[in-house]
Amino acid sequence: MALILLIVIGALIGWLASIIARCEDSRGVLVQIGLGTAVAVVAGLLINNGAILGGLSATALLLAVAITSIAMAVYNLTVRSNANA
Repeated sequence: MALILLIVIGALIGWLASIIARCEDSRGVLVQIGLGTAVAVVAGLLINNGAILGGLSATALLLAVAITSIAMAVYNLTVRSNANA
């Protein structure tokens, strides 16, 4: 259940990041959704001591959301700075 929850939350954060960054092409949206999902799953796995198939603590969930949000912000800043260069 924890894995499914992290996948959904990561995809949701990636989708919201694409809206905030005003990404209009479908490839960019899919990249951000995939990146959000991957970061959320890895963060949840590391924070929850490798037990991703069992339960998920509230602390692990909140930290996974925070780490995913930070990663998406860094990604969008990097993409935006490369586009301006």
